[in-house]
Amino acid sequence: MSVADLHVTDTGGAGPAIVFLHGNPTSSYLWRHVIERLAGRFRCVAVDLIGMGRSPQPDIAYDWNDHRRHLTPVLDRIAGPFRLIGHDWGAGLAIEYARTHPDRVAGVAVTEGHLRPLPSWEAFDEGGRELFRRLRDPVEGRRMVEQENFFLSTVLPGGIMRRLTREELSPYEEPHSTPSARHPIWMWVTQIPIAGDPPETHRVLTANWAWLTSTDVPVLLLTATPGAILDPATVDEVRRAAPRLRIRDVGEGLHFLPEDRPAEIAAELADWAR
Repeated sequence: MSVADLHVTDTGGAGPAIVFLHGNPTSSYLWRHVIERLAGRFRCVAVDLIGMGRSPQPDIAYDWNDHRRHLTPVLDRIAGPFRLIGHDWGAGLAIEYARTHPDRVAGVAVTEGHLRPLPSWEAFDEGGRELFRRLRDPVEGRRMVEQENFFLSTVLPGGIMRRLTREELSPYEEPHSTPSARHPIWMWVTQIPIAGDPPETHRVLTANWAWLTSTDVPVLLLTATPGAILDPATVDEVRRAAPRLRIRDVGEGLHFLPEDRPAEIAAELADWAR
C-alpha cells in the first residue's frame, strides 16, 4: 500500500531538532507561535498528519495504523537524535515512535493527550460521556462532525481561552471545508480506546503507558490549569506512576495550549532541551 508524502514545515538551522506533532482537529499551524520563539536556537520541524492541514486526504481508513504508516517514514528521514513534542493525538504518536525507535529520539514532550487507555465509559464525566457516545455513533456522530462541522465550530474554540480571529481560524477550517474533508476528524474520535475498543489503539496506549513509567528517556509533561484531558487528578496519577517524568504547569489553559500559552511552552521546551 502506498504512503503519501506528508506536508512538513522545517525552519532548518544547525541547532538541535525538535519535531512538532499535532492532534485533532488541528494541524502543524497549531505550533506556529511556539516555533517562532524557538527558531534560530533549534531546528523546528512541524508535520501535518495524514488527512489534516496541508497533507493529502487519500481514501483510507484513517485509523491508528494509517497514521503510523504515513508518519513513520517522515520521522525516519529526519537526522537524529531529535526531540518530539506532541499535542492531543500527537502525544500518543510521539510516545509510540520514541518507544519503538529508541536510538532516534533524545526526548519526548507531551501535552493534553491520552497517555493510557480509558478502562470504561465511566472514566468520562457525565457530560463528556454523553457527548462522546454521540460523537462515536456512525450515524449521529458522523453527521455532527462531517455535516455540522462540530469540531471546528465548537470543540476548537471551546478549548481555547482567548478568542481566535477570523484570520487565525481560516487555516484550521480551509483543509476541512467539505463534509468529506472532515471525515479524518470524525475517525480520530473513534480511535479513543475505551474498554479495549479499538484494539490497536488500546494496545498502543497500553504499551506507551508502560514505557512512560519505566523509561530513562527524558520525558516532559506540559500541563495547564484547569486543563482538559490532563486534569489535576490525571496529572497526580501520572506523577505517582512515573516519578522520573518532568511535569511543568504552563499556566491557565484548557485543551489547545499552544494557542493560549505559546511563550510558556517555548520557554519550557528550550530549558528542557538544554
